Amino acid sequence: MAHHSESVFSQIAKAPEDPILGVTVAFNKDSDPSKLNLGVGAYRTEEGKPLVLNVVKQAEQKLVNNPSRIKEYLPIVGLADFNKGSAKLIFGADSPAIQENRVTTVQCLSGTGSLRVGGEFLARHYHEKTIYIPNPTWGNHPKIFTFAGLSVKTYRYYDPTTRGLDFKGLLEDLGNAPSGAIVLLHACAHNPTGVDPTIQQWEEIRQLIRSKALLPFFDSAYQGFASGSLDADAKPVRLFVADGGECFTAQSFAKNMGLYAERVGALSIVCKTSDVASKVESQLKLVIRPMYSSPPLHGASIVSTILNDSDLYNEWTIELKAMADRIISMRTQLLEALKAKGTPGDWTHIIKQIGMFTFTGLNAEQVAFMTKEYHIYMTSDGRISMAGLSSKTIPHLADAMHAAVTTMA
Repeated sequence: MAHHSESVFSQIAKAPEDPILGVTVAFNKDSDPSKLNLGVGAYRTEEGKPLVLNVVKQAEQKLVNNPSRIKEYLPIVGLADFNKGSAKLIFGADSPAIQENRVTTVQCLSGTGSLRVGGEFLARHYHEKTIYIPNPTWGNHPKIFTFAGLSVKTYRYYDPTTRGLDFKGLLEDLGNAPSGAIVLLHACAHNPTGVDPTIQQWEEIRQLIRSKALLPFFDSAYQGFASGSLDADAKPVRLFVADGGECFTAQSFAKNMGLYAERVGALSIVCKTSDVASKVESQLKLVIRPMYSSPPLHGASIVSTILNDSDLYNEWTIELKAMADRIISMRTQLLEALKAKGTPGDWTHIIKQIGMFTFTGLNAEQVAFMTKEYHIYMTSDGRISMAGLSSKTIPHLADAMHAAVTTMA
């Protein structure tokens, strides 16, 4: 047999780096000691180190010390105690939807997997195949829903002139969406802008969505991480469950428990009746089985251990609030540093925005300048991860921002 010298894949083009993860690749290649990575959405301590929560270590210790723990496959829908605990966490322990068995929850591979499973279920079983996502949104959203088989459109969300919410545009675009369309909503701490509607604005959004029979799909990646309060951050979702209507929620425990690499998340679907919920669950299994059969055990066991032990749960809320508070304090310190320098422009949006990210309003040229001259790495849209900052690195960032704004105006 003749061996062909060409690979059957030689015609494949080299794909570009992921725009977010690519920032880290470039950062790692830089040898400058003053370099700063503000690209990735992962929490860092004041010392710039990754953090494993104390309660996570305690939960893992409990699991390791349990001699009856086995490694058999989980059911397709995942760990039952984890699923129950996740639904309670987002909808509230006293949620009528949970009490009436109208919620079906399946364990998925973090937020990304939950969105993908929900998207594929909708593409298969829902009459309207269009999903509206905010502009801008997390870069992975359009790809997830497109590959899931939905058609993706956008609604206005961010207003660059105010660096706040374009509420009028949002209402207009959702008002013009076809009846029944799916609407992706960030439950709190909108990524990448850090701009959230007020609770009054959420109520108006809810009324519009229900009056047009749109289907809300929440992405909850930051519960407790935005304000420091688990209940406050879940309020928008709970508004939509309280009216008796149906909704989807994707949850991730990557940020709020620091379990990034464990890939632990959940998809919950609130249905009109318990009968519908059990049918929906039966079909979710048919989406999951040929995709990855069943989810991993370890991360879900950690979360379940913490959610179902009152001492660990209380300790978790304290550690979570400490992370949220540190990020809030970084916002204040950055604003003060820019004010002290007399940096041109209004920077108060830094403290008005919430969550892990700030949408600085810096343009792609200014970002490139800061990377080249100051070794500061961030996405080209001007999004910075506040969690990557510390009191020690804020002066360096303020210097760079000041220089970028004054030389690249």
